[in-house]
Amino acid sequence: MPDFRDIRYLQTGTARQRAAYETLTALGILETLAAYDARLAGTIPLDVDTPDSDLDILCQVQPAEMDAFARLLRDSYGQLPGFVLARKQRYGRPIVVCDFTFREFPIQVYGSPAPVDEQRAWVHLLAEAHLLAAAGPEAKEAVRALKRAGMKTEPAFARVFGLTGDAYEALYEIGRGL
Repeated sequence: MPDFRDIRYLQTGTARQRAAYETLTALGILETLAAYDARLAGTIPLDVDTPDSDLDILCQVQPAEMDAFARLLRDSYGQLPGFVLARKQRYGRPIVVCDFTFREFPIQVYGSPAPVDEQRAWVHLLAEAHLLAAAGPEAKEAVRALKRAGMKTEPAFARVFGLTGDAYEALYEIGRGL
């Protein structure tokens, strides 16, 4: 399993993973957001993406830093197509969500006060990678097929791996145990 904290593993991956690496490095987004422990999560690192999958960038942003973080995003990416910046509440915490497109990829930046290691998308990434590593390539294709049919990632993993209950919680519990 690759070290997901360092995107260099994408350089030797699928064509889409290599394109994601080139996009992220050309944009310089992980360097721009390095002070916020920026990391790539989502389906592309796992090679279970579909053609419309985005690049999910997770960041830890303290409540007192939310304004500065939002300004940095606006100043750095506000000119890009589809730029939208929103402040919301999730799990009782303030968050910033920013969407835009660069090259062929939609990109979503998610800033939360939670450490990235504890953010659900990161924990899900680790759980899903663990399950795929144990199962082999047929499981990856089964997840991809369900996603192409319109199913969200976590429910697709739950179906393929026989997880019961809430798919998001089941994967979170698996990931927290790793």
